[in-house]
Amino acid sequence: MPDTAHRLRHVEHVMGTVFTFDIRDKPTTAIHRALAEAVRHLHRVDAVFSTYRPDSHISRLDRGEIRLSDCPPEVHEVLALCEEATRISDGWFSITPSGTLDPSGLVKGWAADAASQLLYDAGAHHTCVNGGGDLQLRGQAAPGAPWRIGIAHPLRPGDLATVITAHHDLAVATSGTAERGAHIVDPHSGQPAVAPASLTLVGPRLTLTDTYATAAFARGDGAQRWVESLDGYEALAVLSDGREWRTPGFSRYGS
Repeated sequence: MPDTAHRLRHVEHVMGTVFTFDIRDKPTTAIHRALAEAVRHLHRVDAVFSTYRPDSHISRLDRGEIRLSDCPPEVHEVLALCEEATRISDGWFSITPSGTLDPSGLVKGWAADAASQLLYDAGAHHTCVNGGGDLQLRGQAAPGAPWRIGIAHPLRPGDLATVITAHHDLAVATSGTAERGAHIVDPHSGQPAVAPASLTLVGPRLTLTDTYATAAFARGDGAQRWVESLDGYEALAVLSDGREWRTPGFSRYGS
């Protein structure tokens, strides 16, 4: 069970954002080592996948300086996951909408997911790994108490759109324009996707939850029907006019 008297927290600036580790288990030597390894993992991911670093494997692969066979195994894994996400989303998730190879829409969630697994394998079973606002939750926040995650309202600064209650392992990812502007590209038009104002997706693991949130946001009007077709995922969207929609099962998590 979580031991909040010995709470362990760590903040790491990496991958152009902030990762926060909140560990509610009693810290052990193994957990401290796993946390250090999780942080090293995030920096390795940045070195391999950053599109802002000209020496990264993904940048060199995009420029044709190296082949896929020259890349480390994680590049093969990520590109295979991206290909599958593109297929499942009918092309609404794409790693080439801007004409360059950019798997960033999957990599951050995948990296946080792997960091969470490293902690779990070391005995930290009650944790929250927050990668730039997208979270992988495990276990409980305190004995008998679920994790409670406030989702910011995209149109009313300071207000919450909902509070998500996680009674078991859960991933939460939000895509929108409030924090970073119109940064998600509609892969079919090449133009920034601007509707809805925000979309929050919950699912079992962050890798695909984050990826599907991006795809659903880019899809716009057809997002609700598509999310409802996915097994194990629920969503809340706030539209630009203040209206909202929720998938039928979202009430299990959100207020």
